[in-house]
Amino acid sequence: MKSLLKAASLIALLSAGGSGAFLVAPALADAPAADSVPVDGRWDAVISHNGIDIPFRLDISGAGQNLKGTFYDGFDAYDGTTSASFQDGKLTLNIEHYLTTINASLNDGRLAGTAVTQNRGSSGAYSFQATRHVDAFPVAANAPSIEGSWIIPLDAPSSKGEKAFRFVVQQRGPEVAAAILRIDGDTGSYSGSFKDGKWVLSHFDGGRPGVIVVTPAADGTLKIQQRVDRPSSGEETPSAASSNAYGSDATPDGRYAATLTAYKADVAQAKGLPAPDDVLTHTVARDPNETFKFNFPDASGKLVSNDDPRFKGKVVLAIVTGTWCPNCHDEAQYLVQLDKKYRDKGLAIVALDFEEPEQQGSLARERAFVKQYGVNYTYLIAGAPSDMWEKVPQLNHLDTWPATVFVGRDGKVKAVHSGFASPASAEFNTQLKQEFTTRIEQLLAEKAPTNAASTDATHHAELTAPHADKKS
Repeated sequence: MKSLLKAASLIALLSAGGSGAFLVAPALADAPAADSVPVDGRWDAVISHNGIDIPFRLDISGAGQNLKGTFYDGFDAYDGTTSASFQDGKLTLNIEHYLTTINASLNDGRLAGTAVTQNRGSSGAYSFQATRHVDAFPVAANAPSIEGSWIIPLDAPSSKGEKAFRFVVQQRGPEVAAAILRIDGDTGSYSGSFKDGKWVLSHFDGGRPGVIVVTPAADGTLKIQQRVDRPSSGEETPSAASSNAYGSDATPDGRYAATLTAYKADVAQAKGLPAPDDVLTHTVARDPNETFKFNFPDASGKLVSNDDPRFKGKVVLAIVTGTWCPNCHDEAQYLVQLDKKYRDKGLAIVALDFEEPEQQGSLARERAFVKQYGVNYTYLIAGAPSDMWEKVPQLNHLDTWPATVFVGRDGKVKAVHSGFASPASAEFNTQLKQEFTTRIEQLLAEKAPTNAASTDATHHAELTAPHADKKS
């Protein structure tokens, strides 16, 4: 009888007209242990900084060692945690390939804690909170249609010489996912719904948190307030850090204007407004007849050069990159696909990776990046970002992260593609993929050097005779 009482319930025997009937009242159960409450599911999350909320979607799945957090880029699942744990009511989400960590406690169905991010030359501390998502009935909103491609003329050129950006919008009724596309790539998709005559759009995928406000104007343009998540006063101007990192003086940079104006692409063309830079002419080879050379250590310290057998006679994609660069994260996921598709057909991919000095020792983010995206192509540690022009001197106007160098079987540069338009850039991502695959297949169709002897002789001649790449 004692075991029954301990295991199950409190029993009350009540007489019911002498029939001997009784009612069983279950005992009040103890509150479940914190870590027994499931944390999986969809959460409406917010990180807050400087009094500004940055909402984002967070999906948590699995349990134990298989626990995982998934972030969204616009309407689509895009990136995720490298590791996660939930124990004693405490949740930890590690996004090591961005050097980002979220720590939160679960109380009364609500997650609350902190998010800490680290990027090149900067770090950020945010408050974090999340509640379980509840599907709501759509609110009728007379949202105008803004889907499509827009042009943003700049009042002042960017530090890279751009006179215009693109604004790419995908729309589902009142909901919008939109990205600003620059020469180095896009911002990722800011997303949100139409309310009070405007869209407040936000983005966080483990990196690059931000908010923009998009307001349709009566003249058919869009007014875009950017950097809304930054302090309204006393803000350190990013142009000094960002521009100087690319070798430019701290001059006014149209990239960081508080408000931008976007015109529909056809309207911008009719008005004769400046066009965005061409990704295939922004950076070019200084001499198309010289061999594209590199000689850098891999993560284990072993020197690897363009003369390595893995590259000789191959079509090579040399990627000027850095794991601190969000657009480089976007490109790596696509390069993994290209590597799988074309490696056995003669394509070799090599990353010329530029990491901050403080990352050079452990290469913690680089190692997490390679593991997270399943990178099997060659990764070489070329130096710090400020070393880029010294280490890759064969390209003129090299100032984007990433830059993709297409090298033919003869070792010569055939094309340079500046930046990377991710899936957030919609049609421009489609165009990029078509361009990459077409160029790769064209280069693969070319004949390789006839034999190793002729290749070695050519290389010997390049080493002993003066030529263009020895010039300052």
